[in-house]
Amino acid sequence: MASVVRPACSDHDYLFRIKLIGDSGVGKSSLLLRFTDDTYSDCLMVGFMCGIDFRTRALSLDGKRAKMQIWDSAAPEVFRTMGASHYKGMHGIIVAFDLTHRQSFHNLRHWVEEVDKYAVPGINKMLVGNKSDMASKRAVTYDEARELADELGVRYLETSAKHAHNVNEAFAQMAKEIKDRVSMQVPPSATPPSTILGLGRRIFATKCCQ
Repeated sequence: MASVVRPACSDHDYLFRIKLIGDSGVGKSSLLLRFTDDTYSDCLMVGFMCGIDFRTRALSLDGKRAKMQIWDSAAPEVFRTMGASHYKGMHGIIVAFDLTHRQSFHNLRHWVEEVDKYAVPGINKMLVGNKSDMASKRAVTYDEARELADELGVRYLETSAKHAHNVNEAFAQMAKEIKDRVSMQVPPSATPPSTILGLGRRIFATKCCQ
């Protein structure tokens, strides 16, 4: 199984790859840009990020520096032809839907089924209901979204990429849950000089790069 190995001289302790998936128009690219660049545009067109594989941002987790690669997904019709290759190397999946578009909520089960079918076992998942700022157009209640998340055994958060509400919290929570999962796979006595996240496991670097 492929993995990413970072040398001990790297500027981060963890490397997390997180994929954003969901129907077109739910705000995946807006969430990515808000988290990585703290920017937002009402004129962002569907498919804007299709030519950009990912963006990165670093954050601190329990005194460790985590580098996050946030990957946007292609248009659904392209995405669904890629199968397992679209999830290769990912450590976490954020499944987003539009709180003002009920069909995107109904499609969540399909997206989660795709993750369970193609991603590595145990991959961290989260449901995110975006556009919480559009209260007057809301088509999905918090309770029914939370009920679905509980049924699927995943965390649920509501966000507004436009107003930067809960966006940082969603990605930070995902990073923490990935870190916690990986930590459970390492013997308590292990004291490596550098701790790196590979594909669902830690990889220990023993010397610096030249």
